[in-house]
Amino acid sequence: MYFDIIAKIVSERTGCDVSVVKPESRFSELGIDSLDTVELLMNLEDELGIEIELDQKVETVDDLDRFIQSKKG
Repeated sequence: MYFDIIAKIVSERTGCDVSVVKPESRFSELGIDSLDTVELLMNLEDELGIEIELDQKVETVDDLDRFIQSKKG
């Protein structure tokens, strides 16, 4: 549901083509470290207009998509 937005922000953050970002892509494989994750979440909050407070580990793009869906309802 939020995959396209996440993929766009990951692409902007890493410089990779958006087509490289797949639901099963691990953030570590995309070159996203813990600091990048914080900035990625801030960008997502701005884009979606919601506050995202991670209370679980997310390793893949799909993990993050599902997490946001569960919090947003």
